[in-house]
Amino acid sequence: MTEYLDAGLELLDRHVVDSGGTSLGKVDDLLFTTGEHGPPVLAAVLIGQQAFAARLGGRTGRWWRCLAERLSGRRGPVEVPVAAIDDIGTVVRLASPADAFPALTAPERWLRRHLISRLPGGMRESD
Repeated sequence: MTEYLDAGLELLDRHVVDSGGTSLGKVDDLLFTTGEHGPPVLAAVLIGQQAFAARLGGRTGRWWRCLAERLSGRRGPVEVPVAAIDDIGTVVRLASPADAFPALTAPERWLRRHLISRLPGGMRESD
């Protein structure tokens, strides 16, 4: 059975939590695959400052991406495959613990702890 959803409405900017309820960030962008025939299929949700920078666009987005790449030491966002998603509701709940996603690096945790957590509603789960 094929399940359809409005990916932009039901996924973007939703909190992502691991199987233990630890916040891993928000869904910053989506990755689709395209078959030879048929509609695009959601392959992964993208988490991280690099994915957020792509949504910002322009000069600000390029600056943000360069800063995120320099801090994290890697290029590109964290890709969480659709198969790793356990439930999509008010939060996107993963079937695995956070340790299964080593790409969530120390700089991103630092940003979450020192910047995002200080924003109103920055660390609050929606469920």
